[in-house]
Amino acid sequence: MNGAHLHLLANHLPIIIPMVALLVLIIGFLFKSDITKRIGLAIFMLGALLTIPAFVTGEGAEEIVESATNDAYISNHEELAETFAVLSYILGVMAAVGFWANWKHKSFAGFVSASVLVFSLVVLFFAQQTGTSGGEIMHEEIRANASNIVLPQSNSTQETEED
Repeated sequence: MNGAHLHLLANHLPIIIPMVALLVLIIGFLFKSDITKRIGLAIFMLGALLTIPAFVTGEGAEEIVESATNDAYISNHEELAETFAVLSYILGVMAAVGFWANWKHKSFAGFVSASVLVFSLVVLFFAQQTGTSGGEIMHEEIRANASNIVLPQSNSTQETEED
């Protein structure tokens, strides 16, 4: 297993886990359930922690793919990943404060939980941007200029056109 494999294993978790956490937190607000809110906040903390291996394995993946693609795609992804990582860590800290405040029944617990919910939308926007830019590195079909790419036709399509 090389650095690219490790990065591919790790990079989806910091994107998917906050989505799950957001849904759980929304359910906690809808049902006015402190325990459900705490579970959502804990999942956000897990997502922040799992950002670390995704970020750390990026360098190993870069070394492997840099000769196979345009460096501009790698640079763009790296910049977005740095921003996403910082925002994810901030979200994790906010979630930890919210978890503690909710657990200790502090008066500001609801405000912190609501702030986490709103800030998670910003983080998920950057998660989407980072994920898409990472995919663009090796997947030409999802790049902005994808309409310029000619994909090969399958044999069955070619046979039908010839008849």
